[in-house]
Amino acid sequence: MSDMNENIEEFEEDNENYITLADDEGNEASFEIIGTVNYKERIFAVMIPFDEEDDGIVILEIIPSDEPESDEFIAVEDEKLLDEVFEEFKKNYQGEYEFE
Repeated sequence: MSDMNENIEEFEEDNENYITLADDEGNEASFEIIGTVNYKERIFAVMIPFDEEDDGIVILEIIPSDEPESDEFIAVEDEKLLDEVFEEFKKNYQGEYEFE
């Protein structure tokens, strides 16, 4: 198994699929991680916000850390990359979620 796959499995086991993140201004938002995607030798988290008014998804890149619970989540600015990651997510999780 590659190191990337081990990192994904370790991440999913350690974090129980829930996370609270703070933006640059200190505003916090909580998410449920519904899946991870290994794409182009990078790891991405596909998440849905706990805020019931927001029905979209959020995709962030995960930068694994050797320290427990200190993986870094980075915004992805490249729209094309976001689309590609989401398409890979849909392919990997077909049957688990309904996609429009």
